[in-house]
Amino acid sequence: MESQLLRPGYLTAHQTATALGISLDGVRQLVRRGHLTPAPGSTPRQRWFALDDVQAYAAKRDTPAAA
Repeated sequence: MESQLLRPGYLTAHQTATALGISLDGVRQLVRRGHLTPAPGSTPRQRWFALDDVQAYAAKRDTPAAA
């Protein structure tokens, strides 16, 4: 069930997983590894992520590594 209190410009963990094309566990791993940071005000049981952060990670991930 989606939160009715989600602020504009933020995604739930499920929405983040869908946007990145990964599983919910994949989102948890990104948080654990420091690639994504939950938004202030989110809780361990209901994580929110800033849309800008998700888009920045997706762009970084999709950019080929410099040789």
